[in-house]
Amino acid sequence: MAKFAQLKSLIANAEQDADKFYNNDNHAAGTRLRNSLQQIKKVAQEIRQEVSELKVSSKK
Repeated sequence: MAKFAQLKSLIANAEQDADKFYNNDNHAAGTRLRNSLQQIKKVAQEIRQEVSELKVSSKK
């Protein structure tokens, strides 16, 4: 569940940068947004793997 909280935090931070990039034309925020999205992708993949492992282990 800690990874899910981390994911939520990353999304909240990315939302702020997305607003700055799309609404205020802040190009530095675009760079931060791309970095945040890469981190979100990584954490989401880790959560997927954890869920799959727990699912398989609970069937045994």
